[in-house]
Amino acid sequence: MKVRGERECRDCGCRWSYYETGSVECPDCGSVKSVGTADRAVHTDSAVSLELSAHRARFGEARGTLPAEGVDDLKRDLRAYVRGRGFIEGGELRPLDDTYLAARELLEAVDVHDRLRDPTEADREYLLALLAGADDGERPPTAGVPETMRAARGMAAARAVDGYREDLSTFLDEFAGAGSGDDERSVTVADAGGDPAERIATARDVLERLRDRTKRVEALGGDVDPETADALVAAADALGDYVRTGDGASLDRARDRIDETEA
Repeated sequence: MKVRGERECRDCGCRWSYYETGSVECPDCGSVKSVGTADRAVHTDSAVSLELSAHRARFGEARGTLPAEGVDDLKRDLRAYVRGRGFIEGGELRPLDDTYLAARELLEAVDVHDRLRDPTEADREYLLALLAGADDGERPPTAGVPETMRAARGMAAARAVDGYREDLSTFLDEFAGAGSGDDERSVTVADAGGDPAERIATARDVLERLRDRTKRVEALGGDVDPETADALVAAADALGDYVRTGDGASLDRARDRIDETEA
């Protein structure tokens, strides 16, 4: 949607950023009588945060089977976080960030762990390592993913990339329409010279390849090498950088990482 990111309270005159609060309610006096003071910009993100300390305390004390109630609560909080996240903030395309990726992987890992008949200590340690660092954007290294948890990293990558791809597509649509009426400042890109239409067309071609690879990983239930999952994420992030900056090196990197997923 397109929103005016800067707001002013009609009652007390306070000014604040809608992008930071996600609310039209004045942070000073609580009035809902406010007016936008800046140009409209495309905005898909929301002011959500990931806080897992209570879940860490609960699971850290558990032994053997994870407590069902705790699992449900954890998944509820993770789903609320990933649903609230987007990658366009005030007209600027953001990277595919580590906290979102870690939350996605933790959500998938909880489901995979729940389905295992006889989870090993390695499986449990992997899950707890994700839980320990997800809200700081930390995930176990690729080499540390147990065989039984490959699907968690694969599906997390596919779903994260799919969400990022949707925002990329929205961003490109707005970029293509820039220069006419209210759309002129709805998104922000760096002027790298050259023809913007060529940048858009090139990005859409690579985006289509990325879509095909994402669907392939989803069809496999995420059961791919962790290196393939990581390459899919890196390709999406590099493509986003190309869209933002027009940097040819980022475009080459995106294509190379997609090639790696096809090997």
